[in-house]
Parts: sequence; structure tokens; C-alpha cells
Amino acid sequence: MKSSIRRNRRAALAVALGSVLALTATACGDDGSGSAGDKGNEGSGKGEITFWDNNGGVRTDIWKQIISDFEKKYPNIKVDYVGIPAASAQSKYDTAIQGGGLPDVGGVGTAMLAEVAVQGALEPLDSRLAKSSLNGRLSQNLLESSKAAGGGDQLYQIPTSSNNGTLWYRTDLFEKAGLDAPTTWDKFYTAADKLTNKGKNRFGFTIRGGEGSIAPALDAAYSQSGITSFWNGDKTTVNDPKNVAALEKYVALYKKDTPSADVNNDFTKMVAQWDSGTIGMLSHNLGSYQDHLKALGADKFRGLPNPTQADGTRVQISNPVDGLSLFKSSKNKAAAWKFVEFAVSHEENSKFNQSAGQIPANTDAAKDAWIQKAEPTKLAAEALNGAGTKIVQLPYYLPDWNTISKADNEPNFQKVLLGKMSVKDFLNTLADQLNKAQADWKQNH
Repeated sequence: MKSSIRRNRRAALAVALGSVLALTATACGDDGSGSAGDKGNEGSGKGEITFWDNNGGVRTDIWKQIISDFEKKYPNIKVDYVGIPAASAQSKYDTAIQGGGLPDVGGVGTAMLAEVAVQGALEPLDSRLAKSSLNGRLSQNLLESSKAAGGGDQLYQIPTSSNNGTLWYRTDLFEKAGLDAPTTWDKFYTAADKLTNKGKNRFGFTIRGGEGSIAPALDAAYSQSGITSFWNGDKTTVNDPKNVAALEKYVALYKKDTPSADVNNDFTKMVAQWDSGTIGMLSHNLGSYQDHLKALGADKFRGLPNPTQADGTRVQISNPVDGLSLFKSSKNKAAAWKFVEFAVSHEENSKFNQSAGQIPANTDAAKDAWIQKAEPTKLAAEALNGAGTKIVQLPYYLPDWNTISKADNEPNFQKVLLGKMSVKDFLNTLADQLNKAQADWKQNH
């Protein structure tokens, strides 16, 4: 049944693409309102451009500040801002691709990048970046994530920011127990055991078993195994014996050193549970920093990049990367590209990420004072951009990735925690689905 749904989805996408290419674009001046089949042009570099914010509401204020700064520097360019709620951004782009009305430039995260790119809507950006003032000033790891998410052949997104996996831990509890900071996996497991006292309802760790559980589980597996590539040829490495052993050790924490309620907990419940003060460690991204600050105060916790291996080797999976894309149908690509360059410049990218609480893509911005004062973000940026950090690129480009990593396997991971499915069977099932999706993508790419 699920494979039939996927075939129908791919068929629908192919039909949609055919329809897009058959559409006759209507001339609309420099407002970039073409469809995916419209190749657009460079335009005058002046006039109006339209920008779609893919996280409207949450990021509206900061984008309007950036637009105001841009229009002061380029008074002959006007930016029309359109804020789109994150939940409806994908459907908004899909509708415009098929029926016209695409913007000149828009926010496109890596989770949706491949589906927008495969429909022929995005302008390749490699040559523009090579000639840009941004060249050499963007995180290489984030650029690689952007390229991989678009299919691996061309760059369709200039990254603006990223989150990063963070291990939050209670410094007061660690000091009381005489424990070292959980910088390595060995120290992490030692702390998880020592901080657990079920009789007093205290636990060393909280594990994510509900919605969004697959990425943290894969991060724990690859980080411990040291495997640095998601693929070995055309076969995934998720079920490599080293990953199986690593994940077995990780899930063995459930109910031994974690609350039993974790099997159903998404990040909201996990964060609230950890902030209550009875749990030693929480693996989540930088986004929950303000919640912890309000609940615990600055002197009772720290946030570190996820643990390394004993020798300091750091392997982590790719996190979703937000960024800006230039739409092929734009009638004023020259002006739209100026906006991209400006928005990801040192000062503006720093301003955006300070507001968003994320890691700047601009490496100069990543050194700014506000990051140095925000230790979790500073350490995360250093880990992300570190020369020794190896990023395992998740296959966001696969049309079936979201289905496989959520609907198909989140219930299976809960079975693993409950002892109803072995880690080996879980990872073999996941691998089989991924291998089939990869083969299908290669055949149709």
C-alpha cells in the first residue's frame, strides 16, 4: 500500500512537471511572477523584486529590518515582502510552480529543496557564488549540505543558517555527582547511569521516542560508529553492523536511565520534562536555549555539541539548513541576486541569526561578539565549521525521505524501545526502504 502511494506521488510529480513545462509564461515586467517553465532573464538590476519568507510571522520582523537595510544601500531596488507560514511554504511553492506567480527570490530549506528543484523552478547558483563577494566566506559544511539536499549536482540554495545537535546538561547535578562534562560518549553513558535514581524519580537522560525520533537516533548511531558516509555505493550504511551496535547501546538507556514516558515524547514534552529539573541530560538543538534559561537560570546548565568518540573524532548527521534560492522565472535575477548577497553578508547574516538563535552560514558572522557570549551557539558553530568534523549527509533529495523517516519508521522505533523489534531488524527495514528509494531516484534523475 505504501509503495503504491509513493508511486502515485512520483507520477503526480512527473505530471506536474510536464504541466509546468507546457505552461506559457505571461510577461509581468520585473515582478518575477512566471512559472517554472519560464527561464526569465537578468533584468535591469533595478526596479521591484518579490521575496517570499518561508517562515513568515516568526521571522517577519527581522526580514523587514534586512529589507530596510538593503533598500537604503540600493535605493533603486524595492523588495516586496511576502510572509508564508512554515507549514504551508511547500504547498505555496508547488502551486506557484504549476500556475505561475513565483517570486524572484525565496526562502527554501533543505527539507523541500529537492522537490522544488526537480520541478525546474530554481536557478543554479554555482557560477554566481564563484564570482560573488560571498565566495570563501560561507561554511563549507553548510554549502555541502545545501548541494547534497538539491541532488548533489548543482547548488540551488545559498545557506543562511543552521541548527545543530546540542547535548544540554545540568551542571549543578554533574558537580554534585563529581562527573566530568559529557564531551565524549563514554562520559555520556557514565553520567546517564550515575545520575539515575528511580526511587527519587531522577533520571540521567531523556530519549526521544515520539515524533521526530529518527534523526536523533541516526545521529547517535553515526556519531558513535564513526561511519562518515550515508551511502556505500548505492547501498545505505544505516544498517552497518557498527551502527547496529551503536544504536543498541543507545536505546538500552530507555527505562534504565530514562523515564518510561519517553516512548511517546516529542521535543516539546522532552524539553518541558528536562526543564522540570529531574533529568541530567537532554539531546536537542539550539532552539530550546531560551526555554532552559527561563526554567533553570544561566548557572545550572550548559549546552555542548553532541559527544565525540574517545579520541575526539566528531561525526554528526546533517541538520536542516535554511537558505535563499533564486527562481529561474525571475525577470530581474540581477537585482534578486544582489538581495541574496546582501542578506548573507557578514553584518546582515549575523543580525538574522542573532534573532533566530541559529548558526550563521557566513563564517565571519559566526565569530561575532553575540555568539562568543552565547556559549552553546559558539560551541555549535565551532563544531560545525571545525576542520575535523565529518558530516553524514542525510538524503533530503529523495522524494520518499520524509515518508520513510517519519510515517514509516517512527512507529518502528517505538517498537524498538518497547522491545517488540530488534535494532537490527529496525535498521534493516529502514535500509531496504532507502535502497529502493535511492535506486528509483537514480533511475528517474
